[in-house]
Amino acid sequence: MSIEERFTQKLMDHFKENKKGLIPKCDYQKTIDALKAAADNSHAKGRLGYYLLEKYEVLQCGPTEKLIQRRSTRQESPLYDVSIEETFDVVKSAHISTGHGGRDRMLKELQKKYANIPTKAVELFKSLCQECQKKRKRPMTKGVVVRPILTKEFSSRGQVDLIDMQSMPSGSNKKWIMVYQDHLTKFCILRALTSKRAAEVAFHLLDIFLLIGAPVILQSDNGSEFTSQVIIQS
Repeated sequence: MSIEERFTQKLMDHFKENKKGLIPKCDYQKTIDALKAAADNSHAKGRLGYYLLEKYEVLQCGPTEKLIQRRSTRQESPLYDVSIEETFDVVKSAHISTGHGGRDRMLKELQKKYANIPTKAVELFKSLCQECQKKRKRPMTKGVVVRPILTKEFSSRGQVDLIDMQSMPSGSNKKWIMVYQDHLTKFCILRALTSKRAAEVAFHLLDIFLLIGAPVILQSDNGSEFTSQVIIQS
């Protein structure tokens, strides 16, 4: 069974429980015929005839007759009533025009032109739309929010990292570059090292601390063990 057939069948089942708004195709044509008969017979309208004349009009669209809501003036834009069998195409068109929009966006779009599309029909179409189901089933990845480290004073936090230059050693067998940066000002000091031993790193850090002052917190990507060894050596 196609999506359209399933949609129409479920609307028919809903019509059996609640006849408000929805009109099967056979009743749609009967309403048009009864409305035309009431308009032609000025004396024997009956209760149903008066009701139909107050609520509806018949709009001739080429060879097709459409049932619309009664307008106060002919210049007013018509609001069409559609049969259950026509509802699928109407709702599908609104769904596509809103970019697979949600229920409220679709209802707002439909209410510009149609008078009897119930919320049930929109919700039913949404539940059958394959594209919407794919979006719903797509796993939602929750982003990890990293809380930024804020520094308010100069030399309150220092960051030390080592850059491996062993593939391109410079003179005197310098194979590493130590980068020390103040977290607040981003001021950097570079030192060339022959190795990444804690003693050598500590020697250069001590020289930097004597120059600009020791930080309250010393941070390194090389791990807490490396940092603690450097502090001990310093």
